[in-house]
Amino acid sequence: MPNLSWRHHALVQALLSRGPMSETKFHSLFHALTKKDPGSHKQLFNECLLAINKELAYVQFELRACRNQYDGEVCYGVVNNVADEQAKLGTKYSVPQITFYKSVVEAIVNDVTGQGCISNISALNVQLECQLAIGSQSQGGPSTIPPAIRNFTMSQKEKTLEELVKDGWLCSTSDGNIGLGVRSFLDLRSWLRMNDVPTCDICNEAGVKAELCHKEGCMVRIHSYCLKKKFPRQAERVCTGCGSSWGIRASNRDLVEEEENEELNESTQAQSQAQAQAQSQAASSLRRSPRKRLRSCKLEQIETNNPGSSGASNVNPERRTTRRSVRQR
Repeated sequence: MPNLSWRHHALVQALLSRGPMSETKFHSLFHALTKKDPGSHKQLFNECLLAINKELAYVQFELRACRNQYDGEVCYGVVNNVADEQAKLGTKYSVPQITFYKSVVEAIVNDVTGQGCISNISALNVQLECQLAIGSQSQGGPSTIPPAIRNFTMSQKEKTLEELVKDGWLCSTSDGNIGLGVRSFLDLRSWLRMNDVPTCDICNEAGVKAELCHKEGCMVRIHSYCLKKKFPRQAERVCTGCGSSWGIRASNRDLVEEEENEELNESTQAQSQAQAQAQSQAASSLRRSPRKRLRSCKLEQIETNNPGSSGASNVNPERRTTRRSVRQR
């Protein structure tokens, strides 16, 4: 059994107290503790995570990384691998709130358009009785609705929705819709696979927020960040299943990003060319300046060696004028 140092304990304690952390923050914390950059010391970073997971396995916990499908950012967190009755005791949410959360998650992942979100009104109007019907069918008993769920009011749903977004189980998208949070992507990985949620054709992870192939009958869906990584340019994007062009379903946002990247590249190239020209002109001026300095030095040497030459040149015109004036007289 590997021995963990205080640095390992600090990483785990930070994740437990702060919750899921972005890759940038987690790497900066690792660098502050070990004085090593995870980007240049990947083996050391992976060995550190492996040692932590070997210890956490004894209590059915795991330090896991996932990718936020809405922005593509990698996040790290500690999750529980066992979903038993004892694990449910550690949550602060009541039974109606958990039932409401499950209903919202199912409504999000069952979206056939791959948007990975539902409107705020749709989230508040989900039917909690569906979860009870599913549970009673799995247990083989009649479906009974507890009074706590039957009396779960709209104001309680709004408050629960705010708490779920605040705690990271759900998220509020830029257009005001409700999507899965980072905690859900971390904890529900196995649940998403068991419930046959369509996966991304490139990374094989659940495609909750993904782009769909435009061809009729093709069920391929790909995350936007996986698509950009595999096909950097929009014109080269094709479906990995049927081979049809992916550009028809290209969003205006992607096209604007490509145009901005092209303009940025052109501006950087122009700036580099201007800098190169300025450097070449400066180099040529430096090459010419020593010649001028040599000429000036030579003139100074001549003047110092012949100090009377300058004076003779000033006196001779006066003498000539006097001789001319004498001849005229």
